[in-house]
Amino acid sequence: GSIKSNIGHTQAAAGAAGIMKMILAMRHGTLPATLHVDEPTSNVDWAAGAVELLTASRAWEENGRPRRAGISAFGVSGTNAHVILEQAPAPATELVPAPGQPTQPAGAALSVVPVLVSAHDEAALQAQAGRLAATDADVLAVGAGSVRRAVLAHRAVVLAADSEELVDGLAALAAGTASPRVVAGAAGEGRLAVVFTGQGAQRIGMGRELYETFPVFADAFDAACAHLDLHLDRSVRALIDGAEPELLDQTGYAQPALFAVE
Repeated sequence: GSIKSNIGHTQAAAGAAGIMKMILAMRHGTLPATLHVDEPTSNVDWAAGAVELLTASRAWEENGRPRRAGISAFGVSGTNAHVILEQAPAPATELVPAPGQPTQPAGAALSVVPVLVSAHDEAALQAQAGRLAATDADVLAVGAGSVRRAVLAHRAVVLAADSEELVDGLAALAAGTASPRVVAGAAGEGRLAVVFTGQGAQRIGMGRELYETFPVFADAFDAACAHLDLHLDRSVRALIDGAEPELLDQTGYAQPALFAVE
């Protein structure tokens, strides 16, 4: 099978994506189908061996041995690597105890558990916190269940080491009062950071077709150049257009040019 049939070629991340897919296949006990296969390649003699192309998902049955699989990474710039994965042994104990069972092994310290709450608006968030505060579920069970819920616009995290702390934090959230156990806010609040590619991706004429085709790109590019040109002794646009080709490989010019395009 191939991860490319799911998400396309991931370039430098090809091997990492393949490992993710295979771990999920092991976890679910399913050999996933390769998608979009109209006809297998004629360059392989499919009748002369034990290799076949999975065109339909298949159960990955237990056979007394750990599941094992090989993943090849054929990534960008000549990456060629292979790794063999083996199914992990079953955990000795369950992370979330069954009802009526101890919440932790004897002598172990219970760490702080994050309980996630989210809703479409602040009033709904407070109402949900009030409903959770009224339950007597174990803090581990509530925390484990909370990460499976939808992530909506208004969010809060209640940090609790035990059920008593959980109820206190949820009650404070429901009442709209401040608590050191609660972190809350709406999506979009807070500061934003954007990370761009490193030096090495620059080239003469980069972004030219985008500039000519999409006015929104042209406007953003012009605005970036206007700010950057105040701090440089060359025009960013002229550098990208190839006025002095050798300068575009120098850090002081390459990185502003990349920023303007990206």
